Amino acid sequence: MNTRFALTTALVLAAAAAQASEDIADKYPQSELYDKPVEVIPHVFSAIGATAPPTYENSGHNNNLSFVVTSDGVVVVNGGASARLAKALHDEIKAVTDQPVKLVINENGQGHAMLGNSYWADLGVDILAHAEAIEEVEENGDFILQGMQRYNQDKAEGTRVVVPNMSFDDEYAFTLGEVEFHILHLGSAHGPGDTQVWIPQWGIVIAGDIAFHERMPPIFADTCTSCWIETFDGPFAGLGATYVIPGHGHPTNMAQVTRYTSEYLKDLRAKIGDHIDAGGDLSEAYYIDQSNWAHLDTFEELATKNAGRVFEEMEWE
Repeated sequence: MNTRFALTTALVLAAAAAQASEDIADKYPQSELYDKPVEVIPHVFSAIGATAPPTYENSGHNNNLSFVVTSDGVVVVNGGASARLAKALHDEIKAVTDQPVKLVINENGQGHAMLGNSYWADLGVDILAHAEAIEEVEENGDFILQGMQRYNQDKAEGTRVVVPNMSFDDEYAFTLGEVEFHILHLGSAHGPGDTQVWIPQWGIVIAGDIAFHERMPPIFADTCTSCWIETFDGPFAGLGATYVIPGHGHPTNMAQVTRYTSEYLKDLRAKIGDHIDAGGDLSEAYYIDQSNWAHLDTFEELATKNAGRVFEEMEWE
């Protein structure tokens, strides 16, 4: 059997068999991490967070914290939701390799991507983010920190807002230890500064929040869903990735994230479009039929919000 096919099959089966984590408080109680990092493909690891809102029990680890080990250093994707969570990830990295962390990449400007920057910055590690994500940190970082402090209580100790010291616009490419990294902003999607880490020689993309499959995608007030679909179906799909580490949920493949991201957004937009054409208003839009997606984690928290936000977006298109 072809090795790449075998690995792809294993990833699909693992994702299908994985128990949804929305109702599991903590899978790795001896660590601040929600779950122990797994080696997705050789040299690429990810600590899979809870597919649930951030809580004290999950320490705010409700996204994927990934790292790539090369012969000349380690690249970390996401600073983590707190300094303590970042340290917990670093402890796991040091159990895998003696190589130092050379770069931390924030996949966006949200708290669970960047609040742990303070830990890495204190170690002298460079931190990279897209220019729009940096603007988000500069404008809303203190507010985001306060939100984390409310749910994380004593676990927030030592965390402060640190703005990334390196920025990029469309692409930041480099080679470390014979591994070629392409840090990409492929276009408007889930939120400001969405960033993807593409390693073409291994066919893997650490996708960030452009791609979902185990939990419902959240649509923010400033999300352009038509733009998200265009970016997803165009340059993101155009990468031709074999392996996908999404922003949330277990590693999978393009078929899965296409179904639960692009196809979900298209379905929601089509139903809201029909609702608007029929003269429906916002109060009714919240309750359009999204039962096809009810099995996704965070459905109860997000389905009606998503419908209302898409109505407000499409009402003026």
